[in-house]
Amino acid sequence: MSKKERGEATREAILRAAESIFAEHGYDGARIDTIADVSGCNKTLIFRYFEDKLGLYAAVLKRADREWSKLLANLLSPLLQDESIASDADRFKEFLKGAFEFFFDYMVDHPHFTRMLNWEQAEGWQTFARIASQFEPDDLAQFEAIFSKAKKAGLLRRDLEITVMILLAQQVCWSTLALLPMYQMIVARKGRSSAQTLVHLREQIVEFLIAGIMDDPD
Repeated sequence: MSKKERGEATREAILRAAESIFAEHGYDGARIDTIADVSGCNKTLIFRYFEDKLGLYAAVLKRADREWSKLLANLLSPLLQDESIASDADRFKEFLKGAFEFFFDYMVDHPHFTRMLNWEQAEGWQTFARIASQFEPDDLAQFEAIFSKAKKAGLLRRDLEITVMILLAQQVCWSTLALLPMYQMIVARKGRSSAQTLVHLREQIVEFLIAGIMDDPD
């Protein structure tokens, strides 16, 4: 393994450990000593790579943001190539279904990232506000453009603001893990397995979001 490859492997080990600790304890509760122990790297090396705890926190979120953006680009590709989808009720509904299923599945598959978002939400986004300028809002801008076309075509409710619609849809999905244990307890009497409960919750959330933002889903 080359020196560059060893450096990249070390950096990745630190990021994985930091994501786990930030998810468990939030930004304020996370300790660099703990991250060093979990990653197997000393604090000096962590500071050399990331300067300080906030720099490490930003790097963890940027890592997730890059993956999210790449997956999102694949989701948006068909619609960006065929803008007529935004004026066809049935096709746009299918796009929304796929988009909300993607949001839901990503959050379920990335519990550490989801918990970091929930920590931020609980703490009023105070930490993220300090690093927000390091993130480009390209994903939101793309959705705003798509939703704007659909709204002009009469597919979306005119009384709802586009940005609010998008952010609320994402929030509902990333809150899934916080809700899931309670939801499983409530529906346990119906005899569903954990896997069936998750599928049912996914279906309910997607239908709820589509019905809430489309002007005439039928």
